[in-house]
Amino acid sequence: MTQPQAFQDIAENLSFLDDWEDRYRYLIELGQALPRLDDAERNAGNKVNGCMSQVWLVAEPEQVDGEAGLRFRGESDAMIVQGLVAVLLALYSDRTARDIAETDAIRLFDELGLREHLTTQRSNGLVAMVNRIRNEAKALA
Repeated sequence: MTQPQAFQDIAENLSFLDDWEDRYRYLIELGQALPRLDDAERNAGNKVNGCMSQVWLVAEPEQVDGEAGLRFRGESDAMIVQGLVAVLLALYSDRTARDIAETDAIRLFDELGLREHLTTQRSNGLVAMVNRIRNEAKALA
């Protein structure tokens, strides 16, 4: 399955960064570029459980290629996690529910070397975010 162009661009940029500190800086830049959620959207219903930092994900149903799909928006109060949110949004947003449910972000993050330097808590939080996104897609499908 072909990944969205936004995710492919991120993966390509990461491939040029050998140093983990450069990768951290890139993730932070990606996170800083995300639009902020409205205050009202930072609520218990949008909060992702299982994350050490605070993370909110908003799922908006939409039609994608004539099928039920989702657009995601998100935010975190931690800079690195905000960058991880940005990568997940690039991977999952504006796709069909079926494609979202079938896409294994954890495997892709491992292939990109994005999890190897994350703390256990951040890695667990990443898994919680992915599970939340995929569960939203499965519920819609």
